Amino acid sequence: MSSVLSPVVAGAWRLAEWGWSPPQRLRWIEERLDLGITSFDHADIYGDYRVETLFGEALALAPALRQRMQIVSKCGIKLVSPARPAHRLKHYDTSPAHVRASVEDSLAALRTDHLDLLLIHRPDALLDAEALADTFAALRREGKVLHFGVSNFTPAQLALLHARCPLVTNQIELSPLHLQPLHDGTLDQCQALGLRPMIWSPLAGGRLFTSDEPVARRVREVLQATAAELGTTPTTLAVAWVLRHPSRPLPIIGSRRLEVAREALAAHGLPLDAQAWYRIWQAGAGHEVP
Repeated sequence: MSSVLSPVVAGAWRLAEWGWSPPQRLRWIEERLDLGITSFDHADIYGDYRVETLFGEALALAPALRQRMQIVSKCGIKLVSPARPAHRLKHYDTSPAHVRASVEDSLAALRTDHLDLLLIHRPDALLDAEALADTFAALRREGKVLHFGVSNFTPAQLALLHARCPLVTNQIELSPLHLQPLHDGTLDQCQALGLRPMIWSPLAGGRLFTSDEPVARRVREVLQATAAELGTTPTTLAVAWVLRHPSRPLPIIGSRRLEVAREALAAHGLPLDAQAWYRIWQAGAGHEVP
């Protein structure tokens, strides 16, 4: 997995909210590439099915940049949207026809001939593992997708598909405000299989620094105090807390601000001992370990 994605991944899901021109979007891409953040995370549904097109428009201004980056996308969720008039109900679809159609749509929108990584966005109760594995194999043979993974899957759901098609990641939520994957077997499985998890919302979507919830205030106080002790920033420390897990997570940072990307990268050089890590865990859990 280390050869597939950069140590920090740029999340594009809010790109449509920023109201930027194609040159501004291109600058956002170039700035991250210059930092060594070469992987960009998408999903077909982001921005009400618009983000991939916005990214593709920017990339068309400097198509040679495609050789310097890895593009990740996700599919399997069908939203009710004017962009997809045939969808009458929000639901999941991992059928071969839908996965293949989603890949073709993503390739066209992103203006590329292949995806470096395709993820199934959410567990589908009707997922046919054999049929999906066959679809993945065909897409790989055709050179349209190089690697495959899942997102938000339980250990059992991942194991079902992994037994039929080698997966490279499970993209999951993890932060001091969302501790569940540490204890439900998700990250244990990643270690056992050698899959580096991708982490969405490692900063809890900004809630770590903005929310007035008691848990957020507790964690923020500990992050601020510990960051001061270590001579770093709370953002860097929060990312370092995620990185401290031995499954070797790959955090996704979706901010428009370049400084946040720099702080996330700095987390790779911040050693965090077990006591400091558990101090933050305790703030998030609201109690000490048993």
